[in-house]
Amino acid sequence: MSAPTRAEIEAAHERIRPYIHRTPVLTSQTLDHLAGAALFFKCENFQKIGAFKIRGGMNAVLSLSPEARQRGVATHSSGNHAQAIAYAARAVGVPAYVVMPNNSPRVKIEAVAGYGAEITLCEPTLEARESTLRTVVERTGAAFVHPFNDERVIAGQATCAKELLEEAGPLDVLVVPVGGGGLLSGTALSAAYFSPGTAVYAGEPEGAADAVLSMKSGKIEKAPYVDTIADGLLTNLG
Repeated sequence: MSAPTRAEIEAAHERIRPYIHRTPVLTSQTLDHLAGAALFFKCENFQKIGAFKIRGGMNAVLSLSPEARQRGVATHSSGNHAQAIAYAARAVGVPAYVVMPNNSPRVKIEAVAGYGAEITLCEPTLEARESTLRTVVERTGAAFVHPFNDERVIAGQATCAKELLEEAGPLDVLVVPVGGGGLLSGTALSAAYFSPGTAVYAGEPEGAADAVLSMKSGKIEKAPYVDTIADGLLTNLG
């Protein structure tokens, strides 16, 4: 996999623009005072499906050839990426097949079903998700869209920071949450292409600190324990 280019991120933005919200950038004088800095919040909680992941999912689905798209799309996810793929598939009128752990939040399972996806539940392990997905893809012929390790997804996620920099930039620092790493990768690329002087920092819960361990060791590590209410950041890096 190669990193998306500046032109590919710009093309992704144009491609998904009719399907997403340009979410607001909000400020708070109180928080500025507490932080001793001017803060700008890119509020993707107001995005379609309630999360930034519609950007990457929509770009991936729209980037498929017409022939591949007609066979449908498939993925595994415990929540937001599942909703993104289900929403994107419905938007272009193709089937979606989603493998979800059986301990996924009920509200997210219902949301994915509400977008019309066919859901297959599995045991809550990465191995079970991947093996179940292989079975689904073999049965359906659907195109697999990885939740984060996919250049089309990364290019879509990069549009979030691109919008923020267009509206509030140039910025000294971008702080971005890291789970699997798709948003972080896209943010780093957008900073490099559109605001080279902007530093990028990743944040994760202390109780799910796989990215910190991975950066220290130079290879992908798993967190020794997971203890956080931030369920959207439970996914391991990479």
